[in-house]
Amino acid sequence: MQNSTQDNLKHEFADFESEISLYDVATFLIESWKKLGLAALLGLILGLGAWFFLGNYQAELILHNNTSSSALADAPNTYALDLVSWRTIQKSLPNLADQITEEGKVPDGQLNLYKKMSEATWWEKNVIPSFAITKADTKDLAAISKDFDGASTTILSLTVKSTGRSREDALDNVRAASQFLLQGGAYLQIKTLINGLESETIGTVADIQSKITDTQIELGYLKERAKSLEELRKRFPGSSGVTQQVIDPKESSAKYLPLSTQLIAVNTDINLANENLARYSDRLEQISLMKTFLEDAIPLVNQNSNGITLSRSLLEVQDKIRSKLDSGDVKGRQSMDGLRSQLLAIEARFTKGLEANTAPNAQKQGLIKSSAGGFFGFGLLMLLYLLARRTWNTIRISSAPV
Repeated sequence: MQNSTQDNLKHEFADFESEISLYDVATFLIESWKKLGLAALLGLILGLGAWFFLGNYQAELILHNNTSSSALADAPNTYALDLVSWRTIQKSLPNLADQITEEGKVPDGQLNLYKKMSEATWWEKNVIPSFAITKADTKDLAAISKDFDGASTTILSLTVKSTGRSREDALDNVRAASQFLLQGGAYLQIKTLINGLESETIGTVADIQSKITDTQIELGYLKERAKSLEELRKRFPGSSGVTQQVIDPKESSAKYLPLSTQLIAVNTDINLANENLARYSDRLEQISLMKTFLEDAIPLVNQNSNGITLSRSLLEVQDKIRSKLDSGDVKGRQSMDGLRSQLLAIEARFTKGLEANTAPNAQKQGLIKSSAGGFFGFGLLMLLYLLARRTWNTIRISSAPV
């Protein structure tokens, strides 16, 4: 009889356990609100303390993408970096940072920063381009004019971000990151230029030499043809008239043209072949100058990853070669002028084109996140604790003998 009574009580208690009413929930909250409130308040205080003592500062520096005006009246103004150039640099800068780290060339106190910059995700999150027209503006203006299509890819500025334990650390890091962007971007474009010149000196020389051989062979045939036509004109002096009909001398019917007309055409081809040979020879001399330049330039590129100072060193090498040219060597000066123009353009792009017009600013980040995390985190922990204790008490009561 006693066992039956205990079983009935357990079943009734189990049924009561399985049905939790809103009244039970309200009663639980009324009984526990002070504990939950104190836990949440404690979490809020701890979150504020963690933010104050452990929170990082975030600094921002804006690099304006200035336009460069051309001396030519009909040439449009261009920005220092377009979208394609920026994407190319953005993909290569992590590799450059990693290379500098491995070679032990990291500036003092910036090893952690360079390790972060070795990751591609760092550049995606911390260097944000600002466009002339946003995606939302493009949708609004699409029906008005298509002239805005180019503006949607026009970069107005780059916002560089970096963090630090103190305000000074954050400012130093964002300045160092911006400096690396400018110096590294210039270096990457100079390296691309040097690689292109190196490839040209190898591939173009072989192509020009092949063209010279072909032209010399053709020139020999043209001279033989001219000699034969001169002999025919001596044998048939009456066929030296001039025709008014326009015929391509290379067509099969051209052999019926007057001999004087054929001689004029052949001599014109001879003169053109000689002109081409002279052009090829001049081009080989220009490439020879580039080889001399590359002999000094390649070691400098391998030693110096600062594109700004590297550009100035390469300009000195170019000036040294230019000083050895004869005063009448116009073609040699033309080659050096083109090289000098490209180096100066790269240097100007990353010194005056991308420029910080304002000082960087820094402030602590994560106040709301840290405070909310502590408030809700400790409140939730207290709630779980109270529920666990209530459940344990319930289990203990249900298992007690009646």
